[in-house]
Amino acid sequence: MRGPVLAAILLAAVIAVGTIGYVTLEGWTWFDALYMTITTITTVGGGEPQPLNLTGKWWTIVVVVIGFGVLTFTLVTLIGYVIEGRLGAAVGERRMRRRVAKMTNHFILCGYGRVGREIARNFTEEQIGFVVIDINPDSLERAAASGLTVINGDAADVATLKAAGVERAKGLIACVDSDEQNVYVTLSARVLNPKIFIVARANRDDTEPKLRLAGASRIISPYTIGGRRMANLAMRPTAVEFVDTVLSANNGELLLEDFTIRADSRWIGRMVSSLAPDDDETVILAMKRSGKMFFRPSQTTLAAGDEIVAAGSPDGIRALENRL
Repeated sequence: MRGPVLAAILLAAVIAVGTIGYVTLEGWTWFDALYMTITTITTVGGGEPQPLNLTGKWWTIVVVVIGFGVLTFTLVTLIGYVIEGRLGAAVGERRMRRRVAKMTNHFILCGYGRVGREIARNFTEEQIGFVVIDINPDSLERAAASGLTVINGDAADVATLKAAGVERAKGLIACVDSDEQNVYVTLSARVLNPKIFIVARANRDDTEPKLRLAGASRIISPYTIGGRRMANLAMRPTAVEFVDTVLSANNGELLLEDFTIRADSRWIGRMVSSLAPDDDETVILAMKRSGKMFFRPSQTTLAAGDEIVAAGSPDGIRALENRL
């Protein structure tokens, strides 16, 4: 919007200076001076409100030369802006930023490549609020065409992350193709929001320690994960199929979900088994405490910050969520 705004400022300045000139040189009223300035700049004529002296005539020549030039520049700038489609893009971006400003506890997806599109598809299926940040026009166009909330900019830039609401976000996924860029994104996000959960992509082995130092909560290597999954499918296909089933958002029979015991939870001090009685439709599979994972901790007392993993029917998972 810089071009049209500059043109509008120049036009307003010419009108103001022309009006002041007629008031000063001719002693006219402000309305007559403004009328004369407008009719002179637009060259529509209409006659002088009052007879002009020699000084006023010279001033009119200056106003018509400079004013008509500025008016033409303003019109050409606005028409070019509209024809190029930049006005619609600017309005759309402003609308997106207003939508992001209303989001809280959302996720920020940095990068909408092949990995980013798959993440976005899963988020959409799970009905999780998220924002896509990318600087590639083609990626932004694909994301916007899918109805996603997008921010155009460099994800490592502090202003871009703030525009995506990083201070209010629950988590961030750095899955840009460049390892160096993912390190910068992770570092910037951690500085802006020390509590945010960050999942970062690492293409090379030597990138993992850098991401860990930058503040990544979890680090994922697509090549390592892909190779491990292929090996597991070859060795234990039924077990892998079971995990895929419980993690699928489209699965209507069995779900896998994790919950965190909050500091003000009324369940603190009670047994894990009390969360899911024997006649309930859920099973507490594991609990994570102080970085350690415990399997089937039914006789363990719950404490603030404990993370539990539960499996069950959709109704049972929702009931457990309500109890917590």
